[in-house]
Amino acid sequence: MQINSGDAAWMLASSALVLFMTPGLAFFYGGMVRSKSVLNMLMMNFACIGVVTLLWVLFGYSLAFKGTNPVIGNFDAFGLKGTITGIFGAKGDQYPELIFSAFQLMFAIITPALISGSIADRVKFGAWITFVALWTTIVYFPVAHWVFYFNNGQGGWIADHLHAMDFAGGTAVHINAGAAGLALAIVLRKRVGWPREPMRPHNLPLVLLGAGILWFGWFGFNAGSAVTAGSGAALAFMNTQVATASAAIGWIVVEKVRDGHSTTLGIASGAVAGLVAITPACGSINPIGAIILGIAAGAICAFAVGLKYRFGFDDSLDVVGVHLVGGIVGTLAIGVLATGTAIKATGSLGQAGFWDGGDFTQLGKQALAAGAVLAYSFIIAAILGFAIDKTIGFTVDEETEVNGIDQGVHAETGYEFSGFGGSLGGAARSVIGTQGSQERIDA
Repeated sequence: MQINSGDAAWMLASSALVLFMTPGLAFFYGGMVRSKSVLNMLMMNFACIGVVTLLWVLFGYSLAFKGTNPVIGNFDAFGLKGTITGIFGAKGDQYPELIFSAFQLMFAIITPALISGSIADRVKFGAWITFVALWTTIVYFPVAHWVFYFNNGQGGWIADHLHAMDFAGGTAVHINAGAAGLALAIVLRKRVGWPREPMRPHNLPLVLLGAGILWFGWFGFNAGSAVTAGSGAALAFMNTQVATASAAIGWIVVEKVRDGHSTTLGIASGAVAGLVAITPACGSINPIGAIILGIAAGAICAFAVGLKYRFGFDDSLDVVGVHLVGGIVGTLAIGVLATGTAIKATGSLGQAGFWDGGDFTQLGKQALAAGAVLAYSFIIAAILGFAIDKTIGFTVDEETEVNGIDQGVHAETGYEFSGFGGSLGGAARSVIGTQGSQERIDA
């Protein structure tokens, strides 16, 4: 059987790009937390790489991408059985199945990592590992089966039966993670002093570095989801760039009008909001639609991050405002902005939106898919969070949080100033203490 080496090379590169996004996310989140908990945030993200990889090899891939049941896969590929010699793809676009499995693994890794931002600064590391293992198994693997598994009409119920379009994971990744983040932010205790005390990001250059890595890796995330190096990948690549740039501008314009100034945190957050929103839509809209979607996502998410103050849930790093809201905006926008030309270029199963002469049918399908994933993830995450909190305890004690979760949990600190000595060391310590760490103040 002939292997398409070009497609194989592209998918290997895309897999590496998507893996690189998780360290990028760690830096993005790490710069936003307090200096005394930066290592804990990095650990929470890097630990997902280890835990989810093991689960994926053992049974995750099989549950997500095997069988004919529309709700869940089976154990036919337990331990990646049969994938070493397996072939993925249609005739002429075939490559080893292990490459496809590796690509999807990277999606599975970053999804629970996204949740970590909603409960930053206050959770036990062991409890987090427990949650990741359980949530990934019970929620992510089945949802990936629903959304990503195409099997000639015998795949997942969203992908192969409902025909809601999600090119790269607006539902399976962002709505999924955002809903779980909302559930944990509600179930677990708030950070000490929130929302009275200001908690600004302790390292904005780190935030921008993380956002840049995410932007770079996202081309593999979205364009790689075409699973071939062709016109579909080209469309997804361009739409990703256009929507992200537009959203960054949309966010800082809102800041300027609302607050009188645009911020570096705002432009980084706007870019991420654009990346989130274009993820489901990158294979079904054209570049003009990507501009519209990007500006809308940047503006809407800029306002949405303030919802936590209105409703009183402590979503530390705005996972709900950016990922849940951004994922919903992008998923629903498909029902409006999808075009027949884009759908044909990517081979998606769906209909054009009323932007291109369609009706509201596709919008209804998009809403059903988004609502189902949101409800399922929220309910299961709330149950898991409550159960873990009432048994082994999910959050550290308040004294450990105040003194520094890095030192209290990991016996390390992210910044060491003792070597400077004298007044310089004292000044440096004063700067860190003054900055603290805190998300945006949008109340």
